[in-house]
This record gives sequence, structure tokens and C-alpha cells, in this order.
Amino acid sequence: MRIGILGTGALAEGLGRGWAHAGHELVIGGRSRAKADALAERLGGAARAASPREVVTGRDAVLLAVLWAGVEDVLRSVDAADGRLAGTPLIDPTNAVEHGVGVLLTEHGRSAAGRIAELAPGAHVVKALHLFPAEQWTRPPTNGVTGTDGVTEGDSDGKQATTVAICGDDAAALRVTSELVRDVGGIPAVLGPLDRARQLEEVAGFVIGLAFAGFDPASAVPHVPTRTIPA
Repeated sequence: MRIGILGTGALAEGLGRGWAHAGHELVIGGRSRAKADALAERLGGAARAASPREVVTGRDAVLLAVLWAGVEDVLRSVDAADGRLAGTPLIDPTNAVEHGVGVLLTEHGRSAAGRIAELAPGAHVVKALHLFPAEQWTRPPTNGVTGTDGVTEGDSDGKQATTVAICGDDAAALRVTSELVRDVGGIPAVLGPLDRARQLEEVAGFVIGLAFAGFDPASAVPHVPTRTIPA
């Protein structure tokens, strides 16, 4: 696929590395052309730097890999309000949370993904890839398989496959995002429409809050084995 990446930070590099390895064509842009050039060089393959407007033109998907504080500026830089991203899957991995606390910065009942959809009319926004640190995607993909009891098992080294919860309103955009999640070793789990983004973002705040308080978030979530539901 032809993927645009808005952003040049750790997440852009982590996901970009996996997608480049999978054979996708990457176009990278951000506020600094020098940083975009450097990232494209590090990724190699079919990766190149371009202006932000070129990054979002004619792409099969665009990743919005910037901090929440910079979302409005970067979308303004690509004329998103004029419909430049209309019809494009726009993957939102942002976390609009108070640093070190995890409290959401969006208004009560609103989501960051919903705000992005307002700023980029016509874009097919998909909330995804916001729960794990960038280094998660630089590890070799695991080969998780689902056993007869419906439990996803790890690979031969005991690593567990990573489930990536996603939500969005457009079926095609969800399929594209799911494929890109698989390309970095994740298992996509579509939870429903974009209205559920607030729930996913609250989960991120919960995880961030526990981590900064010195607790392992995984220890606060009960292990409930999944079961295969008969067709």
C-alpha cells in the first residue's frame, strides 16, 4: 500500500519500520523536513520524505503520528478542513491525556478521534495503535495462534501476540487498518464504530495512570480466557 505518515517521532519510526519491512511504500512528512529526510533514510526501502500536503495525497492510508498538542496544526498544514483527506483511512494513535496522570483532556463525552474527524471532514478516521509504546512495533512479529479453547497462544519463545483494539465507521478503512496492524505483528480487534473511541482512549488513560503511579497495568486487569463462539 501507499502509506502517508504525518510525524517523525518514535511511533512514526516504529510503525514505519514494520510497514517498510512488509513492502509498503512510505511517504513521511512533518514540521521539520530535515527530520523527515533522516527518518526516511533510516527506514530505507520505499520510504521517502515529502511535504505534509504531498504525504496525504493519493494514499491508501495516513497515520497521524503526532502529539495531541500538535494535531490541529498538522491537520491545518495539509488543508484537512478543505476535505483533502476525504475518503482516506486516517489512523489515529493519539493519546489526549494529561502527562503522568492519564486524565483525558477532551471534553466530557467527547473523544480525540471524534475531534480529528471534525477537523478532517470526509476522512475515515480509525482509532488504533494508541495503547502500546513505539518499541512494541520494532520487535519481531509473533506468531500467535488460537487454540481449540479460543485462547490466543504465544510463539515458541513464550511471547504473547498483541491484540490491537480498533474502532471506526468505514468498513474499508477498518480492513486497511487491520491489515497494517497484522503487518507489525498485531491481531486487530474491531470493537465497533468511532463512537467507541472515547472508551478506548479512557483505557489508555487508565494504563498510563497506573504505569506512572508505579503499578503494572497488566496486573490490574483480570485474565478472562476467550472462548470460541459456535457459528
